[in-house]
Amino acid sequence: MQQYERRWPIGTRQRVWLDVLLYSGLRRGDAVRYGRQHIRDNVGTIQRQTSGGTVTVTLPILPVLAATLKAGPCGDLTFIVGARGRPLTKESFGNEFRGACREAGVPGSAHGLRKLGATRAADNGATESELEAIFGWTGGHMASLYTRSANRRRLSLAAMQELERTFYSLTLSKGEGRGAERPTITRDYFFGGGRTRTRTLDPLIKSQMIFQ
Repeated sequence: MQQYERRWPIGTRQRVWLDVLLYSGLRRGDAVRYGRQHIRDNVGTIQRQTSGGTVTVTLPILPVLAATLKAGPCGDLTFIVGARGRPLTKESFGNEFRGACREAGVPGSAHGLRKLGATRAADNGATESELEAIFGWTGGHMASLYTRSANRRRLSLAAMQELERTFYSLTLSKGEGRGAERPTITRDYFFGGGRTRTRTLDPLIKSQMIFQ
């Protein structure tokens, strides 16, 4: 993303392509139709084409996308345009976007950005219902692919501390009183950050203790 943005800064049509795809969640066939006529009160509404018909999606215009659209270049009826300022078909747009990615030195496709957007949303806590509303999915299957992965990651990060291994500290102290020929060693056991018990051991096994 950063490499693409460096190559195609705000003010280029290639940057408009990127931000419309990423911050709308639209498929390329819907993204090439998306324009100012779909925006009202800073909220976009568009009928997304699906294999089973159409689904209405509501798309708040995020500040990052608003800044890109303001800088343009955009067309009169579509935000995404080609070199001559005219709308593109989904096939020609797919090819041109891949070319822009190659020129930026990154692999990429319009569909890849849609997957990236869904991953970001899920990682930031979006629910299955919210993902379906954003991306126009139904049935829960597609959304669950992203939330399941995100939840596994969050659970793993939270649970790893439960696997914290027992550790201990060693304390040397001089022998005291009559018959104290050598110092003693105190070993403190800890688990999960809480002390469990303390044992005093013979210093002759110090090397075994340190390396076990």
